[in-house]
Amino acid sequence: MKKEVLIILGSPNSPSGKLSGISQSRLNYCVNHYQPGHLILCTGGWGAHFNTSEHAHASLAKQYFIENGIPEVAFLDFALSGNTVEDAVKAKEILSKLENIDLTIITSDYHINRVKLIFNEILKNYSMDFIGVESNLDKDVYDALVQHETKAINAILENGLYY
Repeated sequence: MKKEVLIILGSPNSPSGKLSGISQSRLNYCVNHYQPGHLILCTGGWGAHFNTSEHAHASLAKQYFIENGIPEVAFLDFALSGNTVEDAVKAKEILSKLENIDLTIITSDYHINRVKLIFNEILKNYSMDFIGVESNLDKDVYDALVQHETKAINAILENGLYY
């Protein structure tokens, strides 16, 4: 039987380490879908655009999971990434040590199309499901994120994916 690996993509937190609403929506999805035997891979190190705290975003995510009842034994090494491409590249390195796994990649609704594009190339040898958790953002904030994602996807399509 295959083992399920839940990969939680990093998202913003405050300089003091408080998780954003976007982060909490992703993490809560994972908490609600976790079952004993699943493995969890938290991504996210540091970056001016999402985490300037002293703690890696992945460690903040893991702390949230533990506080919400997920056991220590469920966690794989952190993918200390600074962007979505690094999420996939660093996750691949960790996943390469495992056999017989299926992946569920958890991100936000506005981010899902770029995640599919990147992960389907970098992790093409894995069976993957993609979850775009509803972000519940104000329309103007959401629209700005969608616009950013569209530009990023178009850049990948025009220039290729570098990793």
